[in-house]
Amino acid sequence: MREYKFYGWEQADVQAVTDQYRGIRTPADLYDALSKIWCADTCAPRMRDRWTPENRTLGQCSITAFLAQDIFGGEVYGIRRPDGNYHCYNVVGDCCFDLTSEQFGDEPLVYENNPRQHRETHFAKEEKRLRYEHLKKMLEEYTG
Repeated sequence: MREYKFYGWEQADVQAVTDQYRGIRTPADLYDALSKIWCADTCAPRMRDRWTPENRTLGQCSITAFLAQDIFGGEVYGIRRPDGNYHCYNVVGDCCFDLTSEQFGDEPLVYENNPRQHRETHFAKEEKRLRYEHLKKMLEEYTG
């Protein structure tokens, strides 16, 4: 079994609830696909100048978590960051995973007792909704 660096990968065995994306059956499958398509254009604008191919997950959390929710169901939660923003991750049943946790390096994140996040709130920012739609379209094209 391949080892991943994203949080929760060892238990991320939930199955897709849609067959919209060919080959995406588990969070690891989604991570593999997104690793090929995350880019500066899908990164949050406030972080874009720091985005690099070596740190692909930087600024990708909310759009990735809501896309993962589309595919696996469950809920999106957020860890409050010092700047007041939330870092988003997924919980499906008793499985918690964070496909974009690598952007924090060795910084410990607490995945308990965090508030649920709502796409209506996040996507009220047009740039974020457009980045989500762009990432979704790129994944549709990638999975053909």
